[in-house]
Amino acid sequence: MLDELIARARGLSGGDGRAILGITGCPGAGKSTLAHHLVQALSGDGFPAVCVPMDGFHLADAALDRLGARSRKGAIDTFDGHGYLATLRRLREELDHPVYAPDFDREIEQPIAGSIAVEPATRLVITEGNYLLSRTEPWPGIRAQLTEVWYVDVDDDLRRTRLSARHVRYGKTPAAARRWVKEVDEANARLIAATRDSADLRIDLSQTEIDSGDATGVSG
Repeated sequence: MLDELIARARGLSGGDGRAILGITGCPGAGKSTLAHHLVQALSGDGFPAVCVPMDGFHLADAALDRLGARSRKGAIDTFDGHGYLATLRRLREELDHPVYAPDFDREIEQPIAGSIAVEPATRLVITEGNYLLSRTEPWPGIRAQLTEVWYVDVDDDLRRTRLSARHVRYGKTPAAARRWVKEVDEANARLIAATRDSADLRIDLSQTEIDSGDATGVSG
């Protein structure tokens, strides 16, 4: 249930400290929707929370072009993992001034530096992204900065349908969207799914629309 998730998220921050909750899962699982819903619910109830997405640490297209990796955008090596780790450390340690983090603009498919201000009063940072449980460097160090990691599951057919629709919404043709899902997103999804058993909590959203009901199928 959504109320259960909100209560668990709230409970991660003890005393005057700041907790960082990671939400992971395959592309199209609903990570961003859940993260923003939690932030909205907590902040609306007077508990300062903010979302800092892993997607803000995408390498820009200019960097991907130099690396010859633009056709694999979204793969684990197309992110600035070390920059992400450094920012998470700052979010845990620097509590007396705002810490600025990048966001990701889907309209232009680019990271935007300094978009998110994490104020000193923020008790909970929620960060969502694909590779939070990866065992390749530097991701174990990233996992160590996270108070908990929740894994979002969803029916694969539904997830792929959502992904294709999202790619079309942001400019791909239907055929190009289906090809990208098959050749790029699904390769990433297999790597991500292999890490699900390392999560502190698994949440099945297959039968749930976050905006219209509770998150059912919670386990872990």
